[in-house]
Amino acid sequence: MHSSSLPDRRPPARLINFILLSLLFSAAAAWAQESPYIVTYDHYLEEPGSLEVEYYSNFATQRGGNDFHSYWLELEYGATAWWTTELYLDAQTTFGDSTVFTGFRWENRIRPLKHEHFINPVLYIEYEHISDADKIIKEVEGHDVESDNLDPNAIARQEHKHELEFKLILSRNVKGWNFAVNPIVVKNLLPSEPWEFGYAMGASRPLALKASSHACSFCRENFVAGVEMYGGLGDTVSPGLHETSHYVAPVVAWNLPSNWTLRLLPTFGLNDNSHRFMLRWGVSHEFSGFGQMVSRVFGGHE
Repeated sequence: MHSSSLPDRRPPARLINFILLSLLFSAAAAWAQESPYIVTYDHYLEEPGSLEVEYYSNFATQRGGNDFHSYWLELEYGATAWWTTELYLDAQTTFGDSTVFTGFRWENRIRPLKHEHFINPVLYIEYEHISDADKIIKEVEGHDVESDNLDPNAIARQEHKHELEFKLILSRNVKGWNFAVNPIVVKNLLPSEPWEFGYAMGASRPLALKASSHACSFCRENFVAGVEMYGGLGDTVSPGLHETSHYVAPVVAWNLPSNWTLRLLPTFGLNDNSHRFMLRWGVSHEFSGFGQMVSRVFGGHE
């Protein structure tokens, strides 16, 4: 349900266009840390045979309704050097209402070019089977606005979406910085539903590029900081910024020597169609050689 009574202080189209072009054509260097992004993707895939287990949490304020806490589990596996596949399991708790499981997503990222280039493209396709009660706000597309999350869980969970989501991940490194832009296209598999559009973009950099001579947890090079911006761009029926929501989030990741990564993203709405504030955080752990271990357990090659 979309509200038309809220004033629409949307970000100027020129500002979004300027940021998109700046990120795309900023000048590339080595990148060795885990990305701090939660919404935006860069061009790095999971190491082949490695499994990364990730948990993310999102607390959001809700005008006109109850605040909520959404959360999801990600299982990310490096199938090959050019293909990473990932399973999401989503749930949420709306305060004063209930806790519900809201569905799953199956994501695939394919990198067609092997080496570093001026711009590094990655193809992204995701299948989503989620209910209208889903509130993880992993990305924003179409005319997604804050008021969409007002329905009680008992009503919202009865409606389900079967969607395909496509992204073109464009990413580049320069002097320790990573710049990434993700145009987004989503199609509900119902023939009557329009194609929806969105964007996500980010810039980030380790606090230090030179590694310390000894292993440590609090060394500056273990911290990566930056910013994300994302939002909806309408659909084929009503394209543009009218009745869309947009967000900006400072981001920081702490990469520990033990293959653990912590992420924190306070997120701020940029117009009156957006949630005023969301607090996102996540923790992940990479299990290197997971594929080889499974192969040995089931009688594969030593």
